[in-house]
Amino acid sequence: MKPWGGRFTEKTKDIVDKFNASISFDKKLFYEDITGSIAHCKMLEKQQIITHQECEKIIEGLQIILEEIKSGNFQFREDLEDIHMNIESRLIELIGEDGGKLHTSRSRNDQVALDIRLYVKKNTFHAAELLLTLIDKFNQKAVMTQDALMPGFTHLQQAQPILLAHHLLAYSEMFKRDFRRFITLFENLNECPLGAGALAGTTFPIDRNYSANLLGFAKPTSNSLDTVADRDFIVEFISHSSIFMTHLSKLSEELILWSTSQFNFVELSDQFSTGSSIMPQKKNPDIPELLRGKSGRVFGNLISILTILKSLPLAYNKDLQEDKEPLFDTVETIINSIIITTDMIDELKFNFDTLKYWSGKNFSTATEIADYLAAKGVPFRTAHRITGEIVRMCIDHSKQLSDLTLEELHNFSPKFDSDIFTFITPESAVNRRNSYGGTSKESVLFQIENNNHFIKSNISKLKTLKGDIICSNI
Repeated sequence: MKPWGGRFTEKTKDIVDKFNASISFDKKLFYEDITGSIAHCKMLEKQQIITHQECEKIIEGLQIILEEIKSGNFQFREDLEDIHMNIESRLIELIGEDGGKLHTSRSRNDQVALDIRLYVKKNTFHAAELLLTLIDKFNQKAVMTQDALMPGFTHLQQAQPILLAHHLLAYSEMFKRDFRRFITLFENLNECPLGAGALAGTTFPIDRNYSANLLGFAKPTSNSLDTVADRDFIVEFISHSSIFMTHLSKLSEELILWSTSQFNFVELSDQFSTGSSIMPQKKNPDIPELLRGKSGRVFGNLISILTILKSLPLAYNKDLQEDKEPLFDTVETIINSIIITTDMIDELKFNFDTLKYWSGKNFSTATEIADYLAAKGVPFRTAHRITGEIVRMCIDHSKQLSDLTLEELHNFSPKFDSDIFTFITPESAVNRRNSYGGTSKESVLFQIENNNHFIKSNISKLKTLKGDIICSNI
């Protein structure tokens, strides 16, 4: 008989059992389920709802089950539907009817709300840890490339010369925002669902604050109806992951372009490339391509969870069983993506000569001419027009800006002097852009130092927060 089968006279059809079961995927929550059960059991003993002997017996049984699952010796049964009933059924097999007392003052509704919250909390923390390592890796690369020039782009057209380190640090900023989002979510996950019951609380004299403290939460949730229905934190996790994957997809796109023979800016390590089954010369950027592609997978998971939640009346509905697969897939995708990206960037080789060569081509320092004239009193719009005319002349005569003579420049304005030729070198263009957040070496070194401070301060913060993943009292 099903654990809930007392009211029923007919057996559910086999296809219903299969369709209804979630054990094939929610068995991933075994650790959270057992941890939550141990905390609940200790609270029941503290409140004298069960005896000390019963508590010890239940916890011993749960610990046996934990080891059985970890060792691969636990038999998951589809007819028991989910991880909760599989564990409870095995507990009763091990210790007898006392195992059934564990579910006193608890519903599968608040039980799964707890399990999934603990799971998200743990993996939010893990994602934040890995992101901090990724930020540090980009910062290290910026230190190593702080003198290297490269062409900067807008509209994928060459724009102005910048430092390669400045480009790398732009990704550090994106990943720092991702890190802050995950840390904020971790801190917002600090309310414990256990004790909300099916939807209305319980008549037993439970101590929800005690359970919350055991499990590393700051306090219990405030409304039992909202508690069992709330999956906002899953939406937030997948949403934050989607933004991160957007950043990763942008990076991947650049690595794919830059590793082509047409760009030749970077070379991916053989460890992160594949070959062709027919063309022996090929070295394909499959890992960046996969990272770019997996962004769509995570975006799909976000749409999936939003669609599941959008029309649900309070409180719990079976639709919420469908929240786990998009979440589990997102967790696996982003954790693996952060790890592989960190390793790939570590092995990335830059073609510095190519980057420097193109930093001064295609009139990339034309803005310097306009700025030069504006600094000499020419209205910027006039200076802009004059510079455009100079560029047009260069195009017509197949010249670069560095090929021009002072006499040729005087045809456009008498304001030009011989210092213009120093003014329009890529090195000069970069180092004079010393505004806060700009691409000059001084500015880049300041950004690197800021990142070092960010990394160090957040390493300390993560050490402080780590104890709140699951409290060591369990």
